[in-house]
Amino acid sequence: MRLLLFLAFLVVPVLEIWLLIQVGSVIGGPATVALLIADSLLGAWLVRREGRRAWRALQEAIGSGRMPERELADGGLVLVGGALLLTPGFFTDVFGFLCILPFTRPMMRRLGSWFFERRVKRLAASSPYANLFPPQQQDVRVPDGGRVVHGEVIREDRD
Repeated sequence: MRLLLFLAFLVVPVLEIWLLIQVGSVIGGPATVALLIADSLLGAWLVRREGRRAWRALQEAIGSGRMPERELADGGLVLVGGALLLTPGFFTDVFGFLCILPFTRPMMRRLGSWFFERRVKRLAASSPYANLFPPQQQDVRVPDGGRVVHGEVIREDRD
C-alpha cells in the first residue's frame, strides 16, 4: 500500500508534467491547453451522463429486491473516474475515461474486484483474529448420531 501511495503522489505528477511538456512540444502550448480544456469538458459531460445511468440502475436493482453489487461498483468507478478527470493531465485522464466509459467499465470492475479481493485476504490473514474462527470442517457432527425423533407439538396457551 505504501508503494501505491508513493506512486500516486510522486511518480504520477512527474509523469503528468513530462507528458504535458512532450505534447506541448509537438502540438504547441495553446493547442495543449485547448486539448486539456476539451478533455475536461468531455469528461464532465460523460461523468454527468454515466452518473445518472448508474444512479438509475442502482434504484432499479434496489426496487426489484436484488443485491446491487454491479451497480454499486459502477457508481464507485464513475466517482473515481470523475476525480481522475478533475486532475489536470493526460495520464490521469486516460484512467478516468477507462473508469467512466461503459464499454471499458467491466474490465475496470474486474480489475478493482481482483485488487480488493487480494487486499482483503491479505488483511484477514494478518489479523490477530484470523485463527479465532477456523474454517468449517467437512465432517460436521450431528448430536445423537443424526437420529430423528418424530412427534407432534401440542401448544397449551396459558392465560
